Amino acid sequence: MDVSRLLFYLLVGILSIGVLQGLTIGGLFFFKQSGEKRANYFYGLLLITFALTLLHHIFTMTGLFERYPGLYFLPIYYTLAFPTLLFYYVKLNLYPAYQFQWTDGKHFILPAGQFLFFISVFFTTVAYKSELGRQFFNPFYGALEQLLYLTTFFAYLYFSWRYIRRKHGTVRERQELRQVLYLKVLVKMLFLLFCVQTVFVVSDFIIFELFSINLRSVRLYAALGVLSFAALLFWLGIYGFQVLFWGRRVFGRMK
Repeated sequence: MDVSRLLFYLLVGILSIGVLQGLTIGGLFFFKQSGEKRANYFYGLLLITFALTLLHHIFTMTGLFERYPGLYFLPIYYTLAFPTLLFYYVKLNLYPAYQFQWTDGKHFILPAGQFLFFISVFFTTVAYKSELGRQFFNPFYGALEQLLYLTTFFAYLYFSWRYIRRKHGTVRERQELRQVLYLKVLVKMLFLLFCVQTVFVVSDFIIFELFSINLRSVRLYAALGVLSFAALLFWLGIYGFQVLFWGRRVFGRMK
């Protein structure tokens, strides 16, 4: 076995661990008794959707979709759901008395649209799915989707940070302060890691548009790109593990 193939299997193994971690810890959040239950559900969904999307990248990278074209548009791709799920996890932890209003519906339009798009296309013919592929102006799977993914993620990180800063200025109890600090570390680290992934996504787009060079066909670049995405999931899993076990007393209900 040559070195490149060995490294490829190693990469797939690392990514698979990320998927397992995300699904396991995400599932545990649905059984978490402490803290705000709605926030727990949102974080559980965040981890699960991240893990499923990483699984989509694994299937693409290993050529599974090409070998089994019937699996094209398998509904496991949820990039547009990440920002909303993260935002409500932070908001509901900081303000557990918050009640959903009809105006909250706007935050779920893109995630719901992406899910319905994949479901509807998945059950069409193989020929149609193979011909459709990724489209430039497709808001759910294409260049426009990537733009929406990047901009909404940064926007919701900013909104989350504003809520955290506002709450930080009003808390008085030590436990509430520790909870705010936990959330602050979560968002700050996500911002740094997402900046790294943004560099890969944007550079891939620019190089392809200007020079018609597909950087995803370059093995090293493709590997680093998918690892930058996996790093986000690993961090979410590490944070989730801490909250589930070491931080259980920290995440009580805020006032």
